[in-house]
Amino acid sequence: MGNLAFDVAHLLAGGMVVVSFMLLYQDRMLGLLHAFALHALVLAAGVAWQAWTQDAPHLYVTAAIALLFKAIFIPVALHRIVVRLGVHRELEQVVGVGITMLAGLALTALAILVTMPVTGGADVLAREDIAFALAVVLLGLLMMITRRNAVSQLVGFMSLENGLILAATGTKGMPLVVELSVAFSLLIAFIVFGIFVFRIRERFDTVDVHALDRFRGE
Repeated sequence: MGNLAFDVAHLLAGGMVVVSFMLLYQDRMLGLLHAFALHALVLAAGVAWQAWTQDAPHLYVTAAIALLFKAIFIPVALHRIVVRLGVHRELEQVVGVGITMLAGLALTALAILVTMPVTGGADVLAREDIAFALAVVLLGLLMMITRRNAVSQLVGFMSLENGLILAATGTKGMPLVVELSVAFSLLIAFIVFGIFVFRIRERFDTVDVHALDRFRGE
């Protein structure tokens, strides 16, 4: 079962990187939300697999949180928000999709080059998961930088947090109380971002954060 455990974990972690590129590629809001739901679904599957291979029952709680909140509740809530605000059309980007994808490939290569030498003493599965997790984190940061829409930046923030969870579970997990604290913090951040989005829409009649720069006179 050792090879099977490695292959499946490698497939799921790599799948998160692929879906992160799907998030970068999306140019419509609803497509972005569907891709994020898939991102969270792959994360939940990866954490559940790690729970089984590591014989760590508390990771099933993490998988359930990812499935219920990130794959179902948050995408549905965001879908209602964007429909209500009328921002479910095309997404404005700071740079073109091609340049963004090339930058994503460079960041993924950087994550592998940085992670592999410093994790030489870890087991192979942990090394692979950490490399993929760092790539997911960097791609989430890239998405936040290259998108002007506040909702898409929120999605980038949550995909970044998915990468952190992947890293934690790949290195024999973390205490359950920490996982619950992270989930609660994410929920609070989601509520704050939601209020922020509504306030931008109310004040500027758009959710493009570039409007804040114009308001400051930049």
